[in-house]
Amino acid sequence: MAAARGDDRRRRGRRRRRADAARPRRRRRRGAPLSRVRVATLNLASGRSGPGHLPADRLAAALTGLDVDVLAVQEVDVAQDRSHGVDQAAVAAAALGAAHWRFAPTLAGTPGPLRGWHRVLPDADLPAGRPGYGIAVLSRLPVRQWQVEHLGHGRGRLPVRAPDPRTGEPRTWWVPDEPRTALAAVLDELTLVSTHLSFSPATAVRQLARLRRWCATLPGPVVVAGDLNLPGPVVERVLRGRRLATGASYPAHDPRVQLDHLVGPVGGSASLPGAGGPEALQVSGTVVRRLDVGDHRLVAATLDLPGGGVR
Repeated sequence: MAAARGDDRRRRGRRRRRADAARPRRRRRRGAPLSRVRVATLNLASGRSGPGHLPADRLAAALTGLDVDVLAVQEVDVAQDRSHGVDQAAVAAAALGAAHWRFAPTLAGTPGPLRGWHRVLPDADLPAGRPGYGIAVLSRLPVRQWQVEHLGHGRGRLPVRAPDPRTGEPRTWWVPDEPRTALAAVLDELTLVSTHLSFSPATAVRQLARLRRWCATLPGPVVVAGDLNLPGPVVERVLRGRRLATGASYPAHDPRVQLDHLVGPVGGSASLPGAGGPEALQVSGTVVRRLDVGDHRLVAATLDLPGGGVR
């Protein structure tokens, strides 16, 4: 039995090596320029800072001056009473000078234990006048295509101690899992995928495997960026990519674990030459930094890509 399993593993390994060998690779001419792109991920936590949510001007101030070209953002509010009705994706994009951006709602309504929300289908817009919640990608570089993928949700519930909005009294809530979505921004030389996975580890692993399969259909090299709610070694194993920046990111005030990741290349896409090889992404610098907003730290990496011409 053990020998049969070993033979099966060797056959799968040979098939993977043949598939990798068949993919076209971008070959950089000796001395050709590198494109430098700064990518980052941030869980915005609906604009929370301390006990409250930041108004638009303070949210913009917390993000102004970030030296990033493409930012993946999670837990983004739009027209929510709790966050002063701010369109947080629009405010953040303006603060960064990101002319190319998109908000992908995962639900319409307000997330929370009372289930006053419903799922938004991929590529659908929020109903007029409804508050929303989701993820975004903000880019200073031109985006030539956007794609959205629904990742499903789990059945688990998360215990949260919070006031009852009807009475003001504190109580323990069992908060249901939310729908999860991935948003891909296809740039000239890489694709950045923003996502926020389930708080249930088993569900998050399933979503990550689904995400990896979807990334294989995207132009590459593909970088997955987001709050993945999983430790780094698990993320690398499931995505079959490498972390581009390492460092504890949660909680922001005293980080003890890295839940926020930049991973690439992912998916082994053949849509662009060189998409699947580790040589497609060279890291020349990383930052893990606390901002004046959110309960996670910003995780950023400066990538040098062969081919030139992005900047």
